[in-house]
Amino acid sequence: MKLEPADGAQALIRCLENEGVEYIFGYSGGAAIPIFDAIVTTKTKIRLVLVRHEQGATHMADGYARATGKPGVVLVTSGPGATNTITGIMTAHMDSVPIIVISGQQIRSMIGKDAFQEADIFGITMPIVKHSYLVKETNDLPRVVREAFHIASTGRPGPVIIDIPKDVSAGAFSGDLHPPMDLPGYSPPGDQVDEKTILQIAEALSKSRRPVLLAGHGVLISGATAELRMLAETLQAPVVTTLLGKGAFPESHRLSLGWMGMHGTAYANKAVVECDLIMSIGSRYDDRIVGQPSRFCRNATRIHIDVDPAEMDKMIQCHIHCVADARAALRALLPHVSRLPTEEWLAHLDEYKRRYPLHYKRKGGLKMQHVIDEAWKLTGGRAIVVTDVGQHQMWAAQFYRTDYPNNFLSSGGAGTMGYALPAAIGAQFGRPGEMVLVFCGDGGFQMTMYELATAALHKLPIKIIVLNNHYLGMVRQWQELFYEERHCGVDLEGNPDFVRLATAYDGVRAWNLRRAGDVRRVLARAFAYNNGPCLINAEVEKTDNVFPMVPAGKALEDMIIERPRHRMDKPTGST
Repeated sequence: MKLEPADGAQALIRCLENEGVEYIFGYSGGAAIPIFDAIVTTKTKIRLVLVRHEQGATHMADGYARATGKPGVVLVTSGPGATNTITGIMTAHMDSVPIIVISGQQIRSMIGKDAFQEADIFGITMPIVKHSYLVKETNDLPRVVREAFHIASTGRPGPVIIDIPKDVSAGAFSGDLHPPMDLPGYSPPGDQVDEKTILQIAEALSKSRRPVLLAGHGVLISGATAELRMLAETLQAPVVTTLLGKGAFPESHRLSLGWMGMHGTAYANKAVVECDLIMSIGSRYDDRIVGQPSRFCRNATRIHIDVDPAEMDKMIQCHIHCVADARAALRALLPHVSRLPTEEWLAHLDEYKRRYPLHYKRKGGLKMQHVIDEAWKLTGGRAIVVTDVGQHQMWAAQFYRTDYPNNFLSSGGAGTMGYALPAAIGAQFGRPGEMVLVFCGDGGFQMTMYELATAALHKLPIKIIVLNNHYLGMVRQWQELFYEERHCGVDLEGNPDFVRLATAYDGVRAWNLRRAGDVRRVLARAFAYNNGPCLINAEVEKTDNVFPMVPAGKALEDMIIERPRHRMDKPTGST
């Protein structure tokens, strides 16, 4: 029999239990001590995962949420503890990931007086959260927790902050652990879909002869993968995805064109250029896939299905808008569609697949693409892949084909270096029986490699492949192509010995990989080790470039398929 909570902190833990929380990723400190103490005194089944840095905690919660579909929970102290979560909060915000960040705060009488370790985390994070709470009354904690989880996980998901002053968490509790929610201004789209809009979409589809279905992260968030596949197969329409939409549609399927955009497949981009209708489902038409908005699908009917009304016409002016959950919209649409005469269109795209396949040259030094491709073959494409950000991220998306939902985790909108290792830890906690495979560069790995301690302590069998080219490779590629090879701030001279560093942690195995002929053997050894984390330091070719490539600010029609032989004009968009 559970004892009634005596204080706010104990009530908080009980409320987290009611929300089904399994893990709290956290780092302790003075203002949060009552909450950490309550983890002990309540004898909760929730497990605390003590991280080595608060940014790592937020990425772990993020990886857990993406891999499981359930909100991840972070617990940190005030001041620098709270502000260290900002990068992870922004990462989750940009990619619509539900996380709950609980931060300790100075006592109420000291708020606003520059007290020790006081920071206005409510105000600091306002642009990058879905909602924030500063809890001023102990008995409000159960209501706040219930509302926070509801807000974070409904509609378009996102991060929510609960900032709790120390005297509130330590204060006597006499409230209701199951209070009603009080959210009169919050009404996210549910399963309701406007029937008139659905009929308009069905009519537009019936007239199309060169359709393309664009699947974004929203398809995965809503659990609409089965409906998307049924729609594509019914229509016989090809499917492209965004980077974060990988896994929304099986990439081994004949109708799949892979992912599109800046470094997507050439045939996906060509299909979008030539289509007469594009229907985006759960994608926000972001700049990395649109390129130059004024030239994007100029001659096509443009349809947008998204749960967030703020995304409508933000990047692309569309002909039909449907504000709805992706699964609800597709379920409503399916009874109104039938097979389209797309045989000629599909044959045309199959020819593009033959003419412009993803490939790499096997001659020369060890290549990232080779390592990734062999990893895909050895795992049968079934691993949960977590990438960092940079060239390896693009090659992982290209060469690790994904057939299963929620199996490709990557920082898309924020492009956060240092994301991969901690996010993989969260994913492994969330799905303990599955292989978690990390692809990261030597730059991003060094930003959060301290979380090796967390992985080692919990004996998590994560496979970490450091694709080490001793450069910030993507920035170097831009400098080579657009800035007359003036390299500045990209040479990572002084990298540590990653193998020796990894094996300094108890239970971590590590290997160097330098020869193409050793790739399969070394990968097989790493994949067979399951008594803790393992790391492969792959000394890859230093100056390889990622293609295809659509320069920032250019249209998809300006895609570069192979390395150009001459210097190019500077891109007009951001890097």
